[in-house]
Amino acid sequence: MKIKEVIVVEGRDDTTAIQRALDADTIETNGSAIGESVLARIALAKERRGVIILTDPDYPGERIRRIVSDRVPGCKHAFLPKHAAISKNGDDLGVENATPDAIRAALTSVQEITEEAPAHILWEDLHAAGLVAGPHAKQRRDRLGEELSIGYANGKQLLKRLHMFQIKPEEFREALILVLKEEQQHD
Repeated sequence: MKIKEVIVVEGRDDTTAIQRALDADTIETNGSAIGESVLARIALAKERRGVIILTDPDYPGERIRRIVSDRVPGCKHAFLPKHAAISKNGDDLGVENATPDAIRAALTSVQEITEEAPAHILWEDLHAAGLVAGPHAKQRRDRLGEELSIGYANGKQLLKRLHMFQIKPEEFREALILVLKEEQQHD
């Protein structure tokens, strides 16, 4: 599988994992201290080939994603679910731990930000669905983010991502129904 876009990752181990999974070029941010020269290379890559951001599913990874997105608008986003990015011994979370299949799946489910009218999903919808409060809120957000390929987020970030990725209310409802059915089966 060959990816046309350049994939933005955090470090060298992530590049190695990507190259085990498919044929792609990467730009490494070298962590969250992203230099101006790296941002300039990402902007050039976005202009010439397009960019997909694939960072670790943790706070530093999300911070890097925000920095790059703010400075280089129009990037595409790929998300690995946390369970696919945990090391075998469970002490590390990152792209470098993902299997080639998990990386290919994340890149196949790339989300593109559009400039259309914002989605009509409201904070009240998240609250009513038990996504911002209650005993299962965190697990529901995690599974919903996985199902919609937008990654894990806290309540405020979830609403922002639903709007940013133009998730339609129907898509939201369908994914939520699936998540709630799974939850009932496990109870």
